[in-house]
Amino acid sequence: MKSKEIFSTVVAKAKDLANEITAYNMRAKRLIAKKKIDKELADNNRAVRKMLLDRGIVPENLPAGEDVKKVERRLKKTAEMKGER
Repeated sequence: MKSKEIFSTVVAKAKDLANEITAYNMRAKRLIAKKKIDKELADNNRAVRKMLLDRGIVPENLPAGEDVKKVERRLKKTAEMKGER
């Protein structure tokens, strides 16, 4: 991902949901072949996108969110303040 890319929160959460569904199904279906995992992820991304579209949310039309690198820096700073590494 390029540092200048920005995501809306909805898109970030949608991608996260598709990834979590994939992780769950990898365990549940005992997927180990890269080709099958890639297909699972693509299918889940399509399903989540369809759900968004069905609910009237078009990812390409969402306003830009916060810059990813800014969020990463803020999270790192917060973790350092808490004494985490």
